[in-house]
Amino acid sequence: MLLRLCELRVVVASSADAAREIMKTQDLMFASRPMTPTGKFLLGDSPGLVLAPYGKAWRQLRRICTLELFTSRRVRSFRPVREEEVGRLLRSLSMQSSSQVNLSELIGAYVADSAVRAVIGSRFKGRDAFLRMLERRMNLVPAQCLPDLFPSSRLALLVSLMPRRVKRERREMMDFIGTILQDQEQQESSKDGAVAEDEDFLHVLRRIQKEGKLDPPLTDEDIKTVIVDIFMASSETSSTVMQWAMAELMRNPRVMRKAQEEVRRVLNGKNEVVEESLGGLRYLDLVIKEALRLHAPATLLLPRECRRPCQVLGFDVPVGAMVLVNAWAICRDPAHWEQPEEFWPERFEDGAVDFKGTNFEYIPFGAGRRMCPGMAFGLANIELALASLLYHFDWELPDGTEPEKLDMTELLRITTRRRSDLLLIPTIRVPLPAKI
Repeated sequence: MLLRLCELRVVVASSADAAREIMKTQDLMFASRPMTPTGKFLLGDSPGLVLAPYGKAWRQLRRICTLELFTSRRVRSFRPVREEEVGRLLRSLSMQSSSQVNLSELIGAYVADSAVRAVIGSRFKGRDAFLRMLERRMNLVPAQCLPDLFPSSRLALLVSLMPRRVKRERREMMDFIGTILQDQEQQESSKDGAVAEDEDFLHVLRRIQKEGKLDPPLTDEDIKTVIVDIFMASSETSSTVMQWAMAELMRNPRVMRKAQEEVRRVLNGKNEVVEESLGGLRYLDLVIKEALRLHAPATLLLPRECRRPCQVLGFDVPVGAMVLVNAWAICRDPAHWEQPEEFWPERFEDGAVDFKGTNFEYIPFGAGRRMCPGMAFGLANIELALASLLYHFDWELPDGTEPEKLDMTELLRITTRRRSDLLLIPTIRVPLPAKI
């Protein structure tokens, strides 16, 4: 469908065939991102990776992600970080065993701390302030304010308060990241230039910058923006998927029993969950896939822009139109999914459908040139933590709430969160080791 939102033209694709046209057949035609007035203020001269228009600078950053940041080896190198942060999560839960806990908050803290340590190598004292900045930025990104709806109007730009707010948020964020860069540079100089075998993302970007082989060169502002992109994408999506997965397990006791039976059978006799032991958890993988189907982190994926007039399934798409791929509708389309509203992990048992960008009825991470490059990084955080939660604890809903009464209302932003926090009662089933 074509929507006209004031001056803004928005094309919405809600079928697998339309998605295939946009993200495969004519992928290059739709490989760019629309740059609204708000987006220009938010990103400045360094659009980064996620929201950058298609071009040489974006292709260069994408290549860095593929060959340096999100390789299998580097994702594996962060295994000790993930295992340590899962340990912190489990200790916090064990201290509140048999009491009501806000699992949404605990999961959010675990994912955020894991992302912080992977990106900059250590925790930092301003972590809470930084996470509040990220939260405000998340609220700004999807906003369609007056200047965005009337991009040709100077009056709309003058009367709107949004540009000033966005500029202030950007300045605070860039100053904050700049301080982190300075601290890390001082630490490097004190180590006489020694290079760690397993670099965090910030070290990788700084190393590539110092090599000076890029055209255009990688600036400090580029690094700051990419760091913010990685923080937002990795922490927000992983936290959202984990919360929905646990909510669906609580709402479907049969699936919960089956998942826990598998985890406890495969890990029987172990006192903790480590990543090496996750290979045998076949059903847990299906649970994660089904959670991604019903609750794709980005309901409408991220917007694309039509670069030249073209046709999709015989319909004209005007140049400059914002193009949204409705992953929520496609992943629930009864033409491709039996009982699409039901949480049924067994539908993925035959392995015929996967989320790697070739099955367009199932696109939680998108497809084509703009597909999420950090998919493996995010899934690693989800798998280890979810397996640990199911192995060590039994779970109940508070106040005798029936599973079918659990609130599953969605809150639509750039990602689709739960409207209400997930409040549960954990009871220790497998004791935690003393060292964890």
